[in-house]
Amino acid sequence: MQTYDLYKLLKEELKNGSKDLVTRASGEVLRRRIERDILNEEDGVVIAIDFSGIGVIDYSCADEMVAKLISRLISEEYGDKYILLTGLNKNQRENIAVALERKDLAVMVEMENGEKIFLGNLHNYLKESLFLILKKNKITAKEVSEILGIRLNTSGTRLLNLCKKRLVKRTEEIIDGGRVWVYDKLFK
Repeated sequence: MQTYDLYKLLKEELKNGSKDLVTRASGEVLRRRIERDILNEEDGVVIAIDFSGIGVIDYSCADEMVAKLISRLISEEYGDKYILLTGLNKNQRENIAVALERKDLAVMVEMENGEKIFLGNLHNYLKESLFLILKKNKITAKEVSEILGIRLNTSGTRLLNLCKKRLVKRTEEIIDGGRVWVYDKLFK
């Protein structure tokens, strides 16, 4: 996992002495910086954007920075990368959640108290599968099918959709002599 200290990036890019993320223009400056850095990362890397040194983030900045990053991430503009947010407080969480929900996006988050959640929009059946992955750490479509009592093709589709939304990682492993997709949470 690669951690980006948002407070450090804020100081380097804006040089205004504030720890608050306000205005769409500020969000654009930081998003562009993060995008430049992301493009230099190896494929498969999980990038944790750390908000712990940040004060408030308003809706316009959250929309410009976080929602656009996630939108471009799932459209694969950055390659095979993953983003999660860490160190969020309750107030930051609210504005980021609204920005993501309005664009029908979701991202994994570790709150400042250590709680691991997702923010944004996700269908209930995807939530059910995501929570199962978070509980088990790694899982296959067969295991999801057996645990939830659903068809194998249904569980495989759910897991693939979570992977496409960049909420879980997918790797191919050999299990019982056959190749199987294994889905893994982003947090370690």
